[in-house]
Amino acid sequence: MNKFFSFLFLFFLILSSCQQHKEVIIGGELKKWHRLTLNFEGPQTSEMDLTNPFLNYRLDVTFKNEEKEYIIPGFYAADGIAAETSSDSGNIWQVRFTPDAIGEWTYVVSFKKGNNIATAESIRSVSSSSAGFMDGQTGTFTISESDKKGIDNRAKGRLQYVDESYLKFAETEKYFIKLGVDAPENLLAYTDFDVSTNALGFQKAWEPHAKDFDESASPYLWQDTKGKNLLGAVNYLASEELNVFSFLTFNVDGDDRNIFPHLLKVPIEEYEAYASTKKNKEAWETMFHKTRFDVSKLDQWERIFEYAETKGMFLHFKTHETETDHLMDKGIFGTEGKLYYRELIARFGHHLSMNWNLGEENNQPIEEVVKAANYISKLDAYNSHLVIHTFPNKDDRYSELIGDQSPLTGASLQLRDPEFVDVHPRVLKWREKSNATGKKWALSVDEPGKANIALLPDDEDPEHNYARGRAMWGVLMAGGYGVEWYFGYASPNSDLTCQDFRSRDLFWDQNRYALHFFNNYIPFWEMEPRDDLIVSKEVAYCMAKEDSVYAIYTEANSSRIKLNLGESHKSFEIKWFDPRNGGNLQEGSITSVKATGIVELGVPPSQKDKDWVLLVSLN
Repeated sequence: MNKFFSFLFLFFLILSSCQQHKEVIIGGELKKWHRLTLNFEGPQTSEMDLTNPFLNYRLDVTFKNEEKEYIIPGFYAADGIAAETSSDSGNIWQVRFTPDAIGEWTYVVSFKKGNNIATAESIRSVSSSSAGFMDGQTGTFTISESDKKGIDNRAKGRLQYVDESYLKFAETEKYFIKLGVDAPENLLAYTDFDVSTNALGFQKAWEPHAKDFDESASPYLWQDTKGKNLLGAVNYLASEELNVFSFLTFNVDGDDRNIFPHLLKVPIEEYEAYASTKKNKEAWETMFHKTRFDVSKLDQWERIFEYAETKGMFLHFKTHETETDHLMDKGIFGTEGKLYYRELIARFGHHLSMNWNLGEENNQPIEEVVKAANYISKLDAYNSHLVIHTFPNKDDRYSELIGDQSPLTGASLQLRDPEFVDVHPRVLKWREKSNATGKKWALSVDEPGKANIALLPDDEDPEHNYARGRAMWGVLMAGGYGVEWYFGYASPNSDLTCQDFRSRDLFWDQNRYALHFFNNYIPFWEMEPRDDLIVSKEVAYCMAKEDSVYAIYTEANSSRIKLNLGESHKSFEIKWFDPRNGGNLQEGSITSVKATGIVELGVPPSQKDKDWVLLVSLN
């Protein structure tokens, strides 16, 4: 009899094991650079289960293809379709992965359980045990080439920091320049997301962009029609050939207070009533579950980001602002902060063109910044561009982060002059300082201009002369890789109130012209800022690949500008580009010149009192 019960016990143990190791369901196209989602059946649980599924379980999957190996964190996904169902419970766990090679891939699953195991440096550093189910499961899949073309990021591959001043796409091997929007920072405070709040009246419906919705975005809607207007806004930006937008992912107690991935402890109305009084800044301590997340809301965010990927967008994740960077763990990088970043990386780190920004106007102690940067750098298997943003008068904080002092790969610069005169020199400053360490930072200016006005709407500044010349061309001619435009806190369609990107429609044309010039006419990645080669009494900038090609931006009176071409006696061709109206290269009064020291470059085709770009290239 005892043998019978022993056999019966063993039979049920084996049966249970077979049920736990159910076959993984892989969602997505099995193609290079496409997002794959591995769906596992794990323990039945919920967002508020006594055993916290976010903190006390840890899912990691190791993917291998020949020499390539990636360890990708997974996450609790409720019923696996929470964007549609708004479910807060279920037994589905997911891993999102973007393979970067064709051929056969293998995977091995680790699924462990233990107190705070999700934030542990490794599973060996804490007491843990197998969580059963998919733990130890292995499998294979085969990846074929992508069929995507054009601006779709899947046609270009992952955008990577490659120890140079510019990021580079892995598939096309082309270098990247970004131009787009830094505002509104509360882009995700959107009515169609679950648990969307309106604490200070800045909640968005994005109604002006309903007309920009394209039917190709239909697969990214949720719950039949939700998401339409924000998807339309993304499509509008892409139609203007802009290629970046940014957004806060956490602004509790900040300027807007409506964006958070965590679960509220209280009804929405109670939170809104409390947060609507600006002097009340204790919401994080009293009204949130600090280690539990809204699965359906995060799944809905992913719909927007996934569509943006198809539109060639760079996703700028601003993970904190100055009002929030001291909230988690009371400012000491710990469990709350680590879990927050793990959830962001697990759910969104697979995107091909993006960066992690540790904080807007960050003012934390440098040691805490380095702790967070090290944690993200180790957890993010894709090594996405990692930056931090500071106050404009505190940029010397970068001196403690450049080189091997931190894993940061660049800076997100903020400036403050109303006429943008500080932009060009500031980029030059940090380009020179970071280059001197032997680790070149990729630099962008993501908030140029005076805080209250910054980039004004078209109806208040239809020409945008200083923004175009001193900010946009100023950054690009200093070797920065891009600009994101801040809208000012007191402007119409402001940093917080904007719901209509068409408010700056005329200026987006000028951004497109600059992208066209850099992407079609010069090898900018091989060029260096060389303002010392030009002689001008006006605001003017120069980039050069000496003895080969020179690009010069001049703000006005371009007929007075001169260029030191050296003494090679080589013949150079001179062309002119109109940064105000775009178009093809044009000829001025002088079409060619020999390199005989400092030479005159002639008069532009028209409007010599306006700004122009000269292209001087080897004949």
